[in-house]
Amino acid sequence: MTLMNLQASLEKLYSLHAFGVKLGLENVQSFLEHIGNPQKQLKAFHIAGSNGKGSTAAFIASILQEMKNKVGLYTSPHFVRFNERIKINGKEIPDEYVAGFIHNYEKYIDETGLTFFEVTTALAFQYFAEMKVDYAVIETGLGGRLDATNVLNPLAVIITSISFEHTEILGSTLDKIAREKAGIIRSRTKIFTGKLPEEAVKVITEKAGETGSEIFAITDYVIETPSSLQLYTEEIELDDWTMPLRGDYQKYNAALAGLAVSKTLDESNPNVICRGIKNIIKNTGFQGRYEFINKKPDIILDSAHNTDGVINFLAEFNRNSLNYTKKNLLFAVLKDKAVNEMLKLLSASFDEIFITSVNNERAVDTTHLSNIANELGLKTTIIKDPVSLINNVKQGDKEQCLVVLGSMYLIGEIKSALQS
Repeated sequence: MTLMNLQASLEKLYSLHAFGVKLGLENVQSFLEHIGNPQKQLKAFHIAGSNGKGSTAAFIASILQEMKNKVGLYTSPHFVRFNERIKINGKEIPDEYVAGFIHNYEKYIDETGLTFFEVTTALAFQYFAEMKVDYAVIETGLGGRLDATNVLNPLAVIITSISFEHTEILGSTLDKIAREKAGIIRSRTKIFTGKLPEEAVKVITEKAGETGSEIFAITDYVIETPSSLQLYTEEIELDDWTMPLRGDYQKYNAALAGLAVSKTLDESNPNVICRGIKNIIKNTGFQGRYEFINKKPDIILDSAHNTDGVINFLAEFNRNSLNYTKKNLLFAVLKDKAVNEMLKLLSASFDEIFITSVNNERAVDTTHLSNIANELGLKTTIIKDPVSLINNVKQGDKEQCLVVLGSMYLIGEIKSALQS
């Protein structure tokens, strides 16, 4: 297949964004049946949540790899290359496979009006099945019940967190949002939950009763101290692990991953769990969470894209923020987020706020973002070229910092521009 055909196939895939988000399983189920139902061959860990699902998915995949398994990992969105979404043992799906899949099924895709996410999900399942992975770690896209990934019969379901997000689609209460996330629970499934609000616990407990499933709540298996998080199960005891990712919330994600693997696969070797946690970046290429791309001055990328994500980021950032002579923020966000609340929280921790936008139809434009900031009494500066801002900060005071935070699309655009 020529490079031109490769590019044309990838452009075809991206063009499916025009069909937007279609919640429902009928289309993807029909497509999967058309290509041979590859999802039925997968032994899957299925992960949903408002925050932490990408991190938890990567921790699970890394632990499974340390157990000498061939592991497929499906996450979204990507930062720089589409292929980041679909990996086996940290290696991205080849361009040729993506292009071949689109070429083979282009007529069907056109005739049925499949969306970008539906096609990408089917592509991932087909690739993992053909490559005969031992396990597939699958992150939901939006919600759970009607998400295109919800065609699996998973070994385990992991629900990392529940908070207000996509309320126009998932519902305006935590109860409704929890019901959408809990929709991935199947009959007699092992359910693993992170720290959840009371309303969500009630919903998931009801769902577990209806489906004859067993719940393992992370709060029943950890002991938290000011300096550590200790995980204790019948299979393993973990009280000394190396955390490569910053933030107490990441310790919970790591512990949740360890709990899910140990209980689902009866893994009793704590060293394997520890290595999986320690080697998450090497094993999966994980990025975009409290990621330093420069030191002295510190430039930090973080894809905190909702209120709870901002709270988690600030809890870590504010531990050492007094050491900086000046704290700068570059911020962009999508329309379906609690923009006012996010800006309020962030403004208390930064000396100067720069705002920008991203190339996405759901992005808040800089004029609107500036107006929101003005209504909150915040002074902001619009930035058209984020890379120039980054370069200016690099050449300035070595004791200042710049945090680039908000949409994952912002992080991706900056990473792409810096690589260019």
